[in-house]
Amino acid sequence: MITGDVSLRSVSGPIMIADYAGDYARAGLSPFIGFLGLISISLGILNLLPIPILDGGQIVIQAAEWVTGGPLPERVLIFGQQLGMLFLFLVFSFVFYNDLTRVLS
Repeated sequence: MITGDVSLRSVSGPIMIADYAGDYARAGLSPFIGFLGLISISLGILNLLPIPILDGGQIVIQAAEWVTGGPLPERVLIFGQQLGMLFLFLVFSFVFYNDLTRVLS
């Protein structure tokens, strides 16, 4: 997606993940367990993105506090949290839109 080789339309949210989970469950236990593992790894990687509200963002904040030698100003932390929530809201809205357009078309 970053290099443009894969379309943003291929991003799936919870609706399509549930649909795929049903397909894998019908295929058998082993494919279903593999699918669950893939989803878990994907969520773990997503959680490590440097977005302030996620764990990766907390790592960045801790690193910034280590570099500066003290805590960051509260206004900076609040702004970062708000920016992170806005970003996640936009991403969630986008994936739900993708899911709904696939289901309804």
